[in-house]
Amino acid sequence: MSQLSPFHIAIPVHNLAECRVFYRDILNCEEGRSSDHWVDFNFFGHQLVIHYKAQSLEETKTNTVDGKHVPVPHYGVVLPWDSFHAFAEDLKLKNIKFIIEPYIRFEGLVGEQATMFFKDPAGNALEFKAFKDRSQLFAK
Repeated sequence: MSQLSPFHIAIPVHNLAECRVFYRDILNCEEGRSSDHWVDFNFFGHQLVIHYKAQSLEETKTNTVDGKHVPVPHYGVVLPWDSFHAFAEDLKLKNIKFIIEPYIRFEGLVGEQATMFFKDPAGNALEFKAFKDRSQLFAK
């Protein structure tokens, strides 16, 4: 991959104002276009759109990975190693409640990575991760 193409993802949120503050002020995403029902964000170089949708009572499902209950679905970004750790510390200072605290997954194995999971105010699960060796991203 010589150049990554930005992805676009649109997610439901039941409180547009609360989630707007979360993505803008907690995750430090630059806000783009918006209307009364949706807001665009620059999500680490990708386009994330939060769309108002009435709250769902559906329970989050999980899958076990490395002995931890990973929420499915989830989305996020692979960050540079140092950026991941600085971001994790910033989130801790902002009192983010982690589903899975920042830790090293698959330590000493193929695909070793730093990872963390948390939810936005609407209950959407996010994962941020980093590889010391980014060539391990798709390693088997």
